[in-house]
Amino acid sequence: MSGAGVAIVVPVLDEAAALPALAAHFSTLDPAPDEIVAVDGGSTDETVALAQQAGWRVISAERGRARQINAGIEAAQAPLVCVVHADSFPPQDMIAVVRRTLADERTALASFTPLITGTKTRWITSAHNYIKTWYAPLLCRPHLFVRGVRLLFGDHAMFFRRADFLKIGGCTPGDMVMEEADLCVKFARLGRIRMVPRVVRTSDRRIAAWGPLKANWIYFKVGILWALGLRSRMARDYPDVR
Repeated sequence: MSGAGVAIVVPVLDEAAALPALAAHFSTLDPAPDEIVAVDGGSTDETVALAQQAGWRVISAERGRARQINAGIEAAQAPLVCVVHADSFPPQDMIAVVRRTLADERTALASFTPLITGTKTRWITSAHNYIKTWYAPLLCRPHLFVRGVRLLFGDHAMFFRRADFLKIGGCTPGDMVMEEADLCVKFARLGRIRMVPRVVRTSDRRIAAWGPLKANWIYFKVGILWALGLRSRMARDYPDVR
């Protein structure tokens, strides 16, 4: 595998409803990824069978996005990795974008720009999430903000060098949510945190289930809990929606 090989890691749990569309989307990527690793956290539906039918490599890990991501990066063989959630759709040239972005050695961690869509396009929440990548570090980690570090929240399809991920110790194992913000803090030691101006479409299923006001309140509350270090409460206040 070349030094520019790219793996996609997909943490999954009871995502049978979402995987057919994701598998179809991945099949259109040009160029194709070198490998796709699905990390199952104990699904009770057809998630594993669907991932295997799609030709992905499937491994199992203890439930929890942080632990599942850690296991997926450990299992991956490609030197570059992009973590994609099951309800998110990066651009079709994502592999070329990952390679081009990480060719700059100054960039330690990058992501696509999320657009929340599905039942409808959630322009306001999407815009707020973009702005939040700037004001969140200003409020929560000002020492990083003055260095230009951004905190990325949500289904951004984040990518990085596998060796760098292992060097910083990966995701904090107990994190059920907000593992992406924690990674930004860790990766800031190695270089720039970037959001590339290319869209990853991500499902509005939480907003559709909770309603816009409740959804944004939950996002805000979980962010505050993370900022205050109350990590054990985050999952309780961020229920699963499938």
